[in-house]
Amino acid sequence: MSRMHPQAARPARHDRGRLVLVRHGKTEWSENGRHTGTTDLPLLPQGEADARGLAERLAAFDVGLALCSPLRRARRTAELAGFPDAVVDDDLREWDYGGYEGRTTPDIREELGYAWTVFDDGVVPGDSPGETVEEVAARASRVLDRVSPVLAERDVVLFGHGHALRVLAATYLRQQPRFGAHLLLDAGSLCVLEVERGQPAVKRWNA
Repeated sequence: MSRMHPQAARPARHDRGRLVLVRHGKTEWSENGRHTGTTDLPLLPQGEADARGLAERLAAFDVGLALCSPLRRARRTAELAGFPDAVVDDDLREWDYGGYEGRTTPDIREELGYAWTVFDDGVVPGDSPGETVEEVAARASRVLDRVSPVLAERDVVLFGHGHALRVLAATYLRQQPRFGAHLLLDAGSLCVLEVERGQPAVKRWNA
């Protein structure tokens, strides 16, 4: 007898609402490719303009709940996008990059001597301990559990960060956390996830 895949055993979700993911607008470090986890940077003027541009698009959704990361780049994006009262959820903060905070991928690869990626190889401790991809996924699961009752009837908007939202999307889609490496997400972009015939699916990505 063939064994059922572990993920196939999960009960089908019956959400009616859509899960809308919004990455914060541009910052100085997002523009030059530096890993920005715990560093609390402001938006650039272009980032603020991009955030304002999201307001009209988000007005098309029937939002029953809006959550945002505690970091000011996400909170400011939520405010400018029309959600000044978005509830702060610490589980939406960005990946803690530990000793790789503020560094670029090419710089890290030059030091290590191989094609390092945060999804495959993780981080080292620094001023903060850093996180594994599994720890980021555990936070994402808590967010999804929190919003699930609202998604039964209405849409939910999450304002957050590039890597953490990519892991959250992978978790929602019932994929391994590292699948997030295949979901590119630009600053100031919007994504829509929903359930289609009992299956979690991508409606729109990196728009």
